[in-house]
Amino acid sequence: MPEVKTAEFPRLSRQSLADPQVQSSLRRLSHFIEAREAAVAEVGEQEWQRLRDQGRRIKEHAIAHLDYYLELAADNVVKAGGNVCFARDAREACDYVLKVAQARRARTVIKSKSMVSEETGINTVLESHGIRPVETDLGEYIIQLAGETPFHIVAPALHKSKEEVADLFVQKLNVQRKESITELTAIARAALREIFVQADIGMTGANFVVAETGTVVIVTNEGNGRMSTSLPRVHIALMGMERVVPRLEDMAVFLRLLPRSATGQRLTSYTTFVTGPRRDDEEDGPDEFHLVILDNGRSRMLADEALREALYCIRCGAWVYGGPIGAVVTPILAGLPQARHLPFASTLCGACREVCPVKINIPHLLLTLRSRVTQGPPADRHASWLERIAARAWQYVVTTPWAFGLAGRAAAILQLPLLRRGRLRWLPQPLNAWTRTRDFPRVAFRPFRARWSRIADQHPREKT
Repeated sequence: MPEVKTAEFPRLSRQSLADPQVQSSLRRLSHFIEAREAAVAEVGEQEWQRLRDQGRRIKEHAIAHLDYYLELAADNVVKAGGNVCFARDAREACDYVLKVAQARRARTVIKSKSMVSEETGINTVLESHGIRPVETDLGEYIIQLAGETPFHIVAPALHKSKEEVADLFVQKLNVQRKESITELTAIARAALREIFVQADIGMTGANFVVAETGTVVIVTNEGNGRMSTSLPRVHIALMGMERVVPRLEDMAVFLRLLPRSATGQRLTSYTTFVTGPRRDDEEDGPDEFHLVILDNGRSRMLADEALREALYCIRCGAWVYGGPIGAVVTPILAGLPQARHLPFASTLCGACREVCPVKINIPHLLLTLRSRVTQGPPADRHASWLERIAARAWQYVVTTPWAFGLAGRAAAILQLPLLRRGRLRWLPQPLNAWTRTRDFPRVAFRPFRARWSRIADQHPREKT
């Protein structure tokens, strides 16, 4: 697995918060939210909740019987004429792909969007052996030219302006500068079409793999996934082992959940089903098909009953991939000591759970990881002595009524010099970690329990 630089997360997150281009781009994300809300409204709240419950049940069943369904999927891929590699880690996955590429004397590998390929760092491995990997999703292509990693699972180049992309194309593709989105897209399309024709291998991810048929299901909006699976002589699909679903009919549920949650569409523009290599009576498709099933720490997650639920994720992108679900998955895959900052990068507002199409309780998973960082086994514990004392003091205050009441009254008085238009825009250390990027609501002078007690006195319940 490539190096996970989570130690730099606090610095890089502050840098992004201070970047006006990034903030401007994130504000434009509202159209994703609006589109999703409209797509959900179209099916109706009752039907949407039924689909979410059904999707969760399917994933829960598949993960509970993962060994059986993975073997079934592998057997059916082989029966269809394909090849299967079970990779324990990123190195084994990369070694297998490299072996296939070298055996075919491949010089160019075209890639459809795949988060597993990012996880394994396959591009770096191929390049180090003289094989050129080319991302064909427009956003991924831009990011590859820039030498960066994806900003978002659905929109990898979300943080870049069209002016930045224009400069990048002039520099990397040696073309005349254009600034309209249509013209920039045409430049990328012309460059990629040449590579599609020349490519020796097509590499894709797998949104789902159907166990009963060995079918790989890929959903895209640009058609690059279909071209990557049909033009080259060899197709390699990379999947995390949790992406398996039992039956083909399960796709009727997930193909309604995934597009609506990801982009607000009824269906994505292209839904591609691939079962093995090309048959004799088929006009296009690869002569060889390889499925790489990656563990890379997922079996540890499977064995952890408190965190196993994270494997239900269908990577819809309704929330940023590196956000709440990434803050759960990365510490498990990379190791909690290395990624200990991530579980704390959330306000625990619960929005991620509300929009999750399979109802993963992400806030609970984050709290579990936070507990392990501060109170867990010595190998995982990385809280300082000062943090542990503060946590114990806070626990005492919130569990002792008189202390909690006294703390509330003290906070209401002490906040007065800091209030600006009813909000706390600055707090002293260590609380300023919050107000660096957001305002804090004022502490109520009359706490809820006091108001509730008064209401209860005024409107006593009748005895029954």
